[in-house]
Amino acid sequence: MNTKRSLGAMLDCSRDAVYTTETLKEFFALLSEMGYTNVQLYTEDTFEVEGEPYFGYLRGRYSKSELKELDHFASENGLELIPCIQTLAHLGGITRWSEYRPCTDFDDILLIGEERTYTLIENMFKTCAECFTSRRINIGMDEAHMVGLGKYLDKHGFKNRLTLLSEHLRRVLSIAKKYGFRPMMWSDMFFRLVNGGTYGMGGENLLPEHAEALVPEGIDLIYWDYDGKDEAHYRSMLATHKKFNRKVVFAGGVWCWSGFVPDNDLAIQVSEAAMRACIAEGVEDVFFTCWKDDGAESSLFSSLPALMCAAEFARGNFDRENIAAKFYQITGISFEDFMSIGKMNLKKENILANPCKYMLYSDPFLGIFDLTVREEKQTFTAVAKDLQNLSGGTFGYMFDTLSALCRVMEIKYTLGVKTRAAYEKRDKKALTGIIGNYKELEKRLLDFYEKFRTQWERECKQNGFEKHDIRIGGLLLRIQDCYRILRDYCDGKIAGIAALEESILLFRPNELPGEVTYHNDWLSTAMIKPKM
Repeated sequence: MNTKRSLGAMLDCSRDAVYTTETLKEFFALLSEMGYTNVQLYTEDTFEVEGEPYFGYLRGRYSKSELKELDHFASENGLELIPCIQTLAHLGGITRWSEYRPCTDFDDILLIGEERTYTLIENMFKTCAECFTSRRINIGMDEAHMVGLGKYLDKHGFKNRLTLLSEHLRRVLSIAKKYGFRPMMWSDMFFRLVNGGTYGMGGENLLPEHAEALVPEGIDLIYWDYDGKDEAHYRSMLATHKKFNRKVVFAGGVWCWSGFVPDNDLAIQVSEAAMRACIAEGVEDVFFTCWKDDGAESSLFSSLPALMCAAEFARGNFDRENIAAKFYQITGISFEDFMSIGKMNLKKENILANPCKYMLYSDPFLGIFDLTVREEKQTFTAVAKDLQNLSGGTFGYMFDTLSALCRVMEIKYTLGVKTRAAYEKRDKKALTGIIGNYKELEKRLLDFYEKFRTQWERECKQNGFEKHDIRIGGLLLRIQDCYRILRDYCDGKIAGIAALEESILLFRPNELPGEVTYHNDWLSTAMIKPKM
C-alpha cells in the first residue's frame, strides 16, 4: 500500500451532536498532520436543503455557507471533503415529521418508487453539488432491514427485496450522474437480504446470485467492519466483495460510539488486523468511521490515539513506539496518558464494556445491570486522579469531564447493589449510611453535568444537548426520589420498597454474574424500550 493512497476519516454529525465549524477546522488540521487525505462529513438530515424546510428542522443543521466554508478550509489543508448522506435508511430525523410520511416505507426507511422520495434525494444532491468541491459522495443505503415490508408492501405487494434495492440504487445513481458525482455505498444490504440479516464472515454462501448484475457500474462498494480481530476474517470478506467486480472501499471504526468513553484499545487492535488485510489484498481506499450513536457523549477529540494508529497502520507502519512519538509531536500529549481514559471501561480479558454509560443511567432501585457489577471503586478513584492531572492544555476540558464522571461512578457504579443488599437484610443502620451516598451523588452529578455541558459547548452547536438535559435531569430527580423513599423506609413511614423486593435477572441470560457487558442505548428501567 503506497503513501499516496486514499486515507479518510468519517465524522458523524447527525447523532445529536452537530460540531461547530471551528471544531471541525481544528480536527481537520490534526487529521491533515496525521496524513489523512479526505474527510467524510456524515449528515443524515443535518444540512440545509432548499425546498425542504423540515429537513434538519430544529437539529442544528449546517447552512450552505457553513458547508462551503468547511470545504474551502479542508482543501487548504490538503483534505478532500466528501459529502456522506443517506438515500434510503437512517433518516429518522425526518420521518418523524408528517411532511415525509408519504415517502416513508417503515420507520426510518424511504419508500422506494415514490416520486416524492426522488424529489427529496435530488434536492440533497443539489445542495451537495453546490457546497462541496469533491465529486465523490457516500450515499449510504446501509441497515435498511425492513425495506419493502412497510408501506411499499401495502401499496405494491411483496417484491424480491434485492431487486427492489437494485432498482432504487439505479434511480439514485442516475441522479448522482446528473450532478457529476461518483457514489460509494455501504455494501451490507446485498449480504443481509440473502443471509437472514447477517453481514459477517466471508464465503460463497454470502453472495447473492448474479451479484455483479445487482450493482450498477459507476458505484463503489464499502465493506465496513468494526469488530474483527483476525486478519483472515477481513481477507475473506474482502475477497468476497471483489466478486461483485466493483471497486471495494474499506471502512473501519474507532469505537467512539460507546458512550462518554471511547474504546481506543479495541479500535487499535481491530484496525491493525484490518489494515494488514487491506495491504495484503491491495485495497487502496480506506477510511475510519467516528460514529456517535445515541447521544454523541464522547469528545470528538477523544479518539485521536485510535485515528493516529489507524493512519500509520494504513501506511504499513506498525511500530507502536514510533507511532506514540509522532502522536506526542502532533498533539503535545503523551500517547500513554491519553490512552488512560480507557481504564474507565473496566474491561475484563479484552471484552468490550462501557459501564460509564449503562451503569450511570441504570436505576439504583430497579438495577437491570446490577449483576454485571464488580467492586471497582478504587479503579474509578485512581483514574479520576490521573485524568485530573491532564486538565491543562488544549483538551483539558475533555479530561475534566471524564474525571468528574469517574467521581460520579465511584458512588453510582455499586450504589444499587449496596442498597439492595442492605435492604434484603432489613439493615436500616446500613441503609441510613447509604442514604448519604445519594446526596453526595447528587452533588457530584451536578458537577459532572456542568463539565459535560462545557465540553459540549466547546465542540458542538447548542442543538442536541437538550437530550442530555432530559437524561441527566431525569437521573437527578430519580436519585432524589430514591433518597426520599429510603428516608421514609428508615424512618418507619413506609413498610417496604416494592422495587427492592424483586429479584434481579441477568440482563443477557448467557452472561455470568460479575461479567461486564456492553450496552449503548439509554436504558435505565424496564419501562424504556431499547433499540434492537
